[in-house]
Amino acid sequence: MDSKEVSTLVKNLEKSKTNDGTVIEILTTLERDLKPTEKLLRETKVGVVVNQFKKSGNAQISGLVKKMIGQWRDAISQEKKQKTLAKSSSSHAATTGSSSNTGSKSSFASEAKKHDKYVSTKPRNAKNDGVITTVYNHKLRDMVIRAFYDALAKDSEHPPQSILTTAIAVEKQLNQLNNCENNEKAYKDKYRVVYSNVISKNNPDLKHKITAGDVTPGHLVSCDPRELAPEHLKKKLEEISKQNLFNAQGATLERSVTDRFTCGKCKEKKVSYYQLQTRSADEPLTTFCTCEVCGNRWKFS
Repeated sequence: MDSKEVSTLVKNLEKSKTNDGTVIEILTTLERDLKPTEKLLRETKVGVVVNQFKKSGNAQISGLVKKMIGQWRDAISQEKKQKTLAKSSSSHAATTGSSSNTGSKSSFASEAKKHDKYVSTKPRNAKNDGVITTVYNHKLRDMVIRAFYDALAKDSEHPPQSILTTAIAVEKQLNQLNNCENNEKAYKDKYRVVYSNVISKNNPDLKHKITAGDVTPGHLVSCDPRELAPEHLKKKLEEISKQNLFNAQGATLERSVTDRFTCGKCKEKKVSYYQLQTRSADEPLTTFCTCEVCGNRWKFS
């Protein structure tokens, strides 16, 4: 019995609520011919309609309904168990296959990494790696390529050709930004800034990010150098910036010295202060304080 036939019987059942004979006939047909599935019961709402006759005054009808509802409930429960079991088996098979594939891919990646890994018994640079950095037959540009190669190769496990490709790409970006032939000074100035970032001891991870491709040559050359700083240095620069702003604001405003405030550091009451409207007009002024004894600074609003 398909959903269309069941829906027709359901409609007839609703229309025949007062006719016990017709109700019994329809219920008997449903019990005999309907093979319950969760989808069929949900689509036709046959369970909802049949359940309305559960408290019928006719004992035959109520008994038939209770029997059908019990059978359908058991059938749906069994269906769900089978689905869960099938899903579990499928998931296990997929996991096993995935593990096998992952192991294979992992092994492949490991092998690839092993082959790509470059080990040198000497300090790495263009000379020791046997790399020719004369690319353009241009003294300055080739010198820059060599400098970047030496900087990136130091302590690196990337193969020489990979590092050379990166060094050439960095120099190319430099030359595109400031053409060496037309503006040699700007080219050199930018080179010094970028090179200083690459070899900085405060940011040892940067060159590894460059050779790994996490920082592209274009971004390296064009971005604000502060973007490339490590997190601890970024925080320090932010603190310095805030302090400079504090100092700059204080220098342009007349300070008043009072004993109304107590320094939280040295507990002295000789404090100079000034006030600024740093937020919206309906918010209170921000008071900037400086201890004249120990130099401690704080603010409140």
